[in-house]
Amino acid sequence: MLFNENDDTIYALSSGAGKAGIAVIRISGPGSLSVYKALCPTKPPPKPRYAGVRTLLDPASANLPNGNILDSDSLILYFPGPKTVTGEDVLELHVHGGSATIKAVLAAIPKCSTTGKVRYAEPGEFTRRAFLNGRLDLAQVESLGDTLDAVTEQQRRVAVQGNSGVLGKTYERWREELLLARGEIEALIDFSEDQHFDESPTELLTNVRRLVEGILHSINMHKLGSQKSELLRNGIRIALLGPPNAGKSSLMNQIVGREASIVSSEAGTTRDVIEANLDIRGYLCSFADTAGIRTESTRSIANLDGDSSPVIGAIEQEGIRRARQKAMDSDIVIVLASVEAVKGGGHQISYDVETLKLAAAAQQCLVAVNKSDVVERETLEPLIQGFKSSALGSVQGLQGAEPLTISCKAAATAAAGLTDPGGVHTLTERLVQSFSELTSLPGDVHHLLGVTERQNQLLFECQMHLEGFMTEAQACGAGREPDVVLAAEHLRLAANRLACITGRGDSGDVEEVLGVIFEK
Repeated sequence: MLFNENDDTIYALSSGAGKAGIAVIRISGPGSLSVYKALCPTKPPPKPRYAGVRTLLDPASANLPNGNILDSDSLILYFPGPKTVTGEDVLELHVHGGSATIKAVLAAIPKCSTTGKVRYAEPGEFTRRAFLNGRLDLAQVESLGDTLDAVTEQQRRVAVQGNSGVLGKTYERWREELLLARGEIEALIDFSEDQHFDESPTELLTNVRRLVEGILHSINMHKLGSQKSELLRNGIRIALLGPPNAGKSSLMNQIVGREASIVSSEAGTTRDVIEANLDIRGYLCSFADTAGIRTESTRSIANLDGDSSPVIGAIEQEGIRRARQKAMDSDIVIVLASVEAVKGGGHQISYDVETLKLAAAAQQCLVAVNKSDVVERETLEPLIQGFKSSALGSVQGLQGAEPLTISCKAAATAAAGLTDPGGVHTLTERLVQSFSELTSLPGDVHHLLGVTERQNQLLFECQMHLEGFMTEAQACGAGREPDVVLAAEHLRLAANRLACITGRGDSGDVEEVLGVIFEK
């Protein structure tokens, strides 16, 4: 049932449930002022948009000499419609936040005498009324849901961008332009034999084509914004790769700040993918510690000492397969090598060429050499230079990469007060830099971070219809007569997809998504 067919006054607890200093109860609808008069019969309503202190009385005993006081010194605000959060009269009761007080006030509200029904609001009903009364478009409603769900600083910023209303206005402008162009084309179809038109069908389609080309270019920018905003909303996926015993589990524990992975000197203790979520500088991240990858290209201590490589069992093979898959699904890959002692004296860097290639194929990658504490700096530097030239230099995409030297052992055992024990903090800062590169947009289009996955899907469908129009509009250049009827239909369908984003205009399936969105 649409709101304009329903005169109910609704109410709900707007602040969080549980004990608090203050609780906010919001009432919206034509009976809001009547509810106030029933709860505060001896005091006039406060001036609109000004706070007033009132004593709330139980409506059943308000006229008795010793009426039942629900709450004293409540703060009352009254907002007359239509310039309110819901577009209708709104009353807010700021009462003391004890559970008993909240329950008493909520129980008293439906007892108030009003011209219509007073009932508890359904999930998302305040926001739904704001949408139906034109106070919010559907894009802003989605951003409101993102605002309530935001747990990191970057998620909050994304939600703010979407809540600005810029996106909804942009999509509505595109929709109106497409409808106007479609109207001109259909007028040409219907009346070209009866009236004089200054433009031929070819000229008209050419002019509309310029408009569509501009919208298509903008859609590509909006889709890029959606990809980046999804990383901020859902988290940036990071995979730790490397040969067995390189220190992946130790590094993950240091970054996460707890023992998420089992750490052992025995190689191959991680056989499955172990994941942990955390907030790094406001970015939501999902770390995955993977099984050590051993292949014929693994430059391990066994290879360096001339020993035969151990047999890889079925369980370890499955762990390696999952590690490869996790790397291909990740946004950032951290590949680890390690400084290891060689039998007979000296040290070498143990690494696996396949993990380096997997890292090079990722959107962003970092190369780190662990166990830097086992040798002196004058010994470590030649090892790093040799690793850069022989290993990184042979992998396409990693030439010129500068590996970070770290020591998870030093980071775990360092005394308090050290600024960067083991170099793990430096690695974290490099990660944050990668996060920024993956998610940043130019300042003039920063609002595109507010594009959601639902909007992105509808933009893709709109793009398909606009490209269908372009096929017809370019028919003249291909030596055939354009089908203007089909061209107009493509514009209609494209405008319909834009209407589904904002919830405005004639879009048949908007109602299908309203319930899901508002309940969030």
